[in-house]
Amino acid sequence: MPELPEVETTLRGISPHVLGQKVTEIVIRQPRLRWPIPPELAELVSGRRLVNAMRRGKYLLLDFGNGHALIHLGMSGSLRVVNTDEPPSFHDHFDLVFGKRALRYCDPRRFGCLLWVDGEPQLHKLLADLGPEPLTDGFTADYLYERTRKRSQAIKQFIMDSKIVVGVGNIYANESLFMAGIKPIRKAGSLTQKNCEDLVRDIKFVLQRSINQGGTTLRDFVGGEGKPGYFKQQLLVYGRGGEPCTRCKKPLKEVRMNDRTTVYCVACQK
Repeated sequence: MPELPEVETTLRGISPHVLGQKVTEIVIRQPRLRWPIPPELAELVSGRRLVNAMRRGKYLLLDFGNGHALIHLGMSGSLRVVNTDEPPSFHDHFDLVFGKRALRYCDPRRFGCLLWVDGEPQLHKLLADLGPEPLTDGFTADYLYERTRKRSQAIKQFIMDSKIVVGVGNIYANESLFMAGIKPIRKAGSLTQKNCEDLVRDIKFVLQRSINQGGTTLRDFVGGEGKPGYFKQQLLVYGRGGEPCTRCKKPLKEVRMNDRTTVYCVACQK
């Protein structure tokens, strides 16, 4: 599914085309997504200018001055800029129209959402319990070390918990743990301060590198300008089970953790 780098890539792709622009129409082709699209949405945003666009975790927030449209891409969604005369496909469920251009949402599985948030968006039930953003100063080695104390959960599952830190999905957890030399099945509470310093550093590095290269091209993701990401070309462990480790050349081990593929080096990761 689209992860934090893909959502950030989408935000950066769409923002130059729609910021400051006025909504002239909303076209809802399929109102039944993960939750129903609010029927009053068209009345709330029609004629309003998009004041700001931001990301919180994997959610996009579009600020119209009188409230925010909250968008999640679900498991297979994409949001891109199209000309309004471009015919929609079967899975294009809604358009936010800004004159001759539109933000078009495509989602074959319909597991994403378009909701309306009155008041402070950070207090919305979908956002209120989220942990710090990994690329901000709020996510530090000291923070991670404190949160891991006495925790028996595997470190990979721990850092994928959005209440601990947002946006560290399966791909990026695999990559960060490999770079930090930490075995994904290791108990979170066993990490040292130095382990936490290494892991925070590498989570930030992996996510930022992915954002810089446009996200990860896997399955259905398409960036905001219709361009796929390119981070997949630089994956060190994810999807490489059985192949040689890039460091020691021993075969990488692949296991399942909570129904997710986990790949690591038994020699390089402790």
